[in-house]
Order: sequence, then structure tokens, then C-alpha cells
Amino acid sequence: MDKYLKQLPVFADRIKAIKETIITNVVLIGQIPAPTFREQIRTGVFMERLAENGVDECTMDGYQNPIGIIRGTNPSKPPVFVVAHLDTFIEKEIEHNFTVHKKTITGTGILNNSVGVGVLASLPEIFRELGLRFESNIVLAGVIQSIGRGNLRGIRHLLKTWDGPIRGAVCIEGGELGRLNYSCDGMKRCEIECNVPVSAAGEYKFKQNAILIIHEIISNIMKMRLPQMPRARVIIGKISGGFKHGIIAYDAKLGFEIQSDSDKMVKSMFTDIKDIADGINHKYNVDLELKTISTINASGLKYNNPLVKSTVAVMETLGLNPVSSPSESEMAIFLSRNIPAVTLGLTYGKNYHLEDATIEIDPLFKGIAQVIGVLKAIDNGVCDEK
Repeated sequence: MDKYLKQLPVFADRIKAIKETIITNVVLIGQIPAPTFREQIRTGVFMERLAENGVDECTMDGYQNPIGIIRGTNPSKPPVFVVAHLDTFIEKEIEHNFTVHKKTITGTGILNNSVGVGVLASLPEIFRELGLRFESNIVLAGVIQSIGRGNLRGIRHLLKTWDGPIRGAVCIEGGELGRLNYSCDGMKRCEIECNVPVSAAGEYKFKQNAILIIHEIISNIMKMRLPQMPRARVIIGKISGGFKHGIIAYDAKLGFEIQSDSDKMVKSMFTDIKDIADGINHKYNVDLELKTISTINASGLKYNNPLVKSTVAVMETLGLNPVSSPSESEMAIFLSRNIPAVTLGLTYGKNYHLEDATIEIDPLFKGIAQVIGVLKAIDNGVCDEK
């Protein structure tokens, strides 16, 4: 392990030699809109870049996840996965032109997760530049239908149908460099829709206001008593409704997440919120519907797990300070299937979910070097230890 750790700072410098290739992949792929469930065009370009950069095999699984395979030297070793999600939060109608400056790249969706996909497509060329070979096959998977309503369907299907064991996995995200995730909370992402039937509206001064009904639901959620152990919280993330300023709102929608390191607590909190919604529905005689958008079960590695310890050593060798927190990335699905996995951030950036999202170019090479360091650790057997 000490041998490849000493190489990592040198790797970071040598990766700069193919800077233009990496930026080209980030821009070419990132400028193609890929909202969840509409990733087909980006999928095709991603596969073209994999083929042009020299993977040994390029294919799709039955769910249309694009996959590139770099053959290892030892067929008896299970493969190692590197994963980035292809979809973004950004709709097709938003402008997707990227602007490359001397030190930054700015563009819609670049942090989540166009830079991750661009780096994933660049890895075959990076490995050649560094003269790297691995015992295991390296599987480069760009997964679809990951975020929001996608509910990580792409990675769920890929792992469900993969034939044979998997040695370990590295999931890559655009930001932030120093990010190290190796656990995930139990999560239930939900929406509550309120619609006031016209027949139940009554006279003008007695019409129900869907926005105020949603406000009452929020107030009741905020009054819930939550324990400190196990950790638990409700995040109010989205609210919308109404037509215009002078008309009482007939419809409104609330989006929220329940999070806890206990699946039992997530279930209990969901039941309490359902009771709140049912009670207010009965009180006002409107149409209230509680929908579950996505779910994840709590799982994770411990800090003393060999993969986690090796990843920390890689990051510290590169002068990075690991910052850990639970994550809802593709890593969660690997962990749920007892496959060791971590999620890493590639660079620094700002305006994460905005149209003028920006990444810094120079830290990116150190971010890629850490991914290579973790891949070497897995290939050397840290995930083989029981």
C-alpha cells in the first residue's frame, strides 16, 4: 500500500498532461440535457466517448445503463465498479452551454453530475497515461434514473442483474473534494398534494386555500417530537401552488424527506405524518394525497473498515481532509447488497443546483488521483478482508 500511496501526488501532476481530454469529455457530455427519465441522448454520447477512449468492451444492460469494461490481468478476481449518475435535476428547456475559463468551468448541472460523468469517460485514457493495469476488471458504469423520482433505479437494476460477485465500488460526484461517504441513513422522500374540489369550495369568503392547508400540515410536522438517538429529522424541501396573486389557491404541493439512521424510526415518522395528513383532510374535506417518491434503507461501513481506512490514507496523502456524512448516492445500493463502497467528491465548486454552477479545474486532478488510489487499494485486496 505504501508504494502506491507515494505515487499519488505524482499521478495528480501527470493527469494534467491530458487536461484537454478530460475537459472535452466534461463539456461534450455535460452540454447534453439529461433530466431524470430522459437520459437517452447523453447515454449515447457517453458510450461514444468510452469507445473513443479505448475501453475493452462497451455495452448496455437490460435497463439501458451504459457500461464500459477495462479488462484486468486476473480473470479470477471479481470486478471493481466506478459509478457516476448520468441524470441531472435540470430540465431540457434550460440552457446547457458550458463556459471554459482558465481556472473554472461554468454550466448547468456540471456539479451534479456532469463532471463526474466526464471523468468516468476519461478514465481509460488516464489509466494509459499513468501506465496502470489492474488485476480486476474495472467496470465504468454511467447509471440512469438515479436522482429524485428516479429512486436509484438504474443502479438497483444493474446490481440486481449483474452475474457474479463484485469486489468493491467507488461512486463519484462533482463536489466537494474531501467528501467521503461510507454510510447512508434510512430515507423516505414524499409529496403531499392538496386539491380543493370546486363543489366543496362554497361561497367566496369560505373557500378553502390549498396553500394554507399545506401550511397547516407543515406546522404540525414541525411540532413532532423527534429523538436525538436514533438521529431523526424531517426536511421540508419544496412547496408550490396557486395561480396568481388575487385568486385563492385550489391546489398546492409539499415535498419533504424523512431521514434517520433507524429504518424503524423512518417508518414511525411516516405513520405520524400520514395521520397528520388524514386528520387535516377530514377537517377540511379536501383531496389530500400522500405519495412516497423514493426510499433507502439505512446501511453503512464502520470507520475501521479496511476500505474506509485505506480511503482516508489516500486522501491524507494528497493533502485532503476527509469530511464524512451519510449519503443517498448509488453507494447506498452497493452497501445494501453487502458490497463495500464509498462516494468521493472530485473538485471544489459553487452554485451547486443553479444554472451558473461552477467547478474549479486545478483541484480536479487531485480528485481523480484519489479515485485511482482507492481503486488500487481495492485491487490490492482491502475489500477482500472479512
